[in-house]
Amino acid sequence: MSPAARQAFFDRTHTDDLIAFLGTSPSPYHAVASAAERLEKAGFRQVAETDAWDAAAGGRYLIRGGALIAWYLPEGAGPETPFRVVGTHTDSPNLRVKPVPDTGTAGWRQVAVEIYGGVPLNTWLDRDLGLSGRLALKDGSWRLVQLDEPLLRVPQLAIHLDRQVNDGMKLDKQRHLTPIWGLGPVDEGGLISYVAQRAGLEPADVVGWDLMTHDVQPASYLGRDRELLAGPRLDNLLSVHAATAALAAVATAEGASELPYIPVLAAFDHEETGSESDTGAQSPLLGNVLDRTVHARGGSPEDRARALAATVCLSSDMGHAIHPNYTERHEPGHHPMPNGGPILKVNVNNRYATDGVGRAVFAAACERAGVPWQSFVSNNAMPCGTTIGPITAARLGIRTVDCGIAALSMHSARELCGADDPYLLASAIKAFLEG
Repeated sequence: MSPAARQAFFDRTHTDDLIAFLGTSPSPYHAVASAAERLEKAGFRQVAETDAWDAAAGGRYLIRGGALIAWYLPEGAGPETPFRVVGTHTDSPNLRVKPVPDTGTAGWRQVAVEIYGGVPLNTWLDRDLGLSGRLALKDGSWRLVQLDEPLLRVPQLAIHLDRQVNDGMKLDKQRHLTPIWGLGPVDEGGLISYVAQRAGLEPADVVGWDLMTHDVQPASYLGRDRELLAGPRLDNLLSVHAATAALAAVATAEGASELPYIPVLAAFDHEETGSESDTGAQSPLLGNVLDRTVHARGGSPEDRARALAATVCLSSDMGHAIHPNYTERHEPGHHPMPNGGPILKVNVNNRYATDGVGRAVFAAACERAGVPWQSFVSNNAMPCGTTIGPITAARLGIRTVDCGIAALSMHSARELCGADDPYLLASAIKAFLEG
């Protein structure tokens, strides 16, 4: 596709906004705040889990830690009205600050970190890293903090001291991934004191933290024709952003009051570590929200069962594009390409939740949106990853379809995808939510 044709086809505004979203979302807590800001502009209002909920039409969302659930109630929704759910996750593999963070050796000040998720360790070497997350305060509140400046760095050993490095690098997670952030003796309490002061807080008021590193290099277009997108946390903030944009578009479209389904966005935390938390897909969070919306509309257990029986979930997460340097690692008959549209992810061992009926639902949504799509299946000789899809299907007993977009360098500090695909995915999700 020529650059001129590509510009006519591709809504660059969406990907520009994705780049901005990635920049304001270095942690799951920031990601839900950024998504909530976009939903507020579309007329959604925040509700608290501790409050009673009403059945008035309109958009609502709740935030629990690094998770967000949002939904739109059409005017005519009855207690048995089914849902259309898009499931995503807000977390990405990275390096996270330990409870006692101040460490060091040989005259260097360092920060103790723990490896979060499946991290290709070498991608975090020699990168300028900032800090982000949340600080817990004595009064029970918490404060977001985002330091977008080069504070830390994990230095690689010089080739002169490791002549075999190009024969295969082996990094020890405990010894070799500790970032430096200055010179001098270990400064007990120094890191949290510094972060607190930068957040405008008294260090003594900070009693806990969930802090993590992030690459301060912003996402950007890449390539001669700017047809690629390189950036951090594409897995899976690209899906969070696409689903948020789609839900906002559905809720503000003409005819929203007559939707046959209740569109829902579920952005979970902790997918990269198994989803076993109060904000993960294995928690009752989504199920409780769906139940409460049925109850608020005067529904009974019978109504809930009827609603869930006709509910479909689209689990949207990143997938693998064919890698030009490692084609033998991919399934020979399935070579998803960037800018080829969303991918339908299939695994007969239920690492993905898609079945034949779910495939039809996905294909119909893409057709209505005018969006091309591709299929992904793993090479039989390679282990297959998984998503929140099978978890959601099993926990709620609802038909679930796994999709995403094709990318390279998944879980790296910086990932790569087609610049068209974020818009194409959002368009397909919008068509799915509209039913």
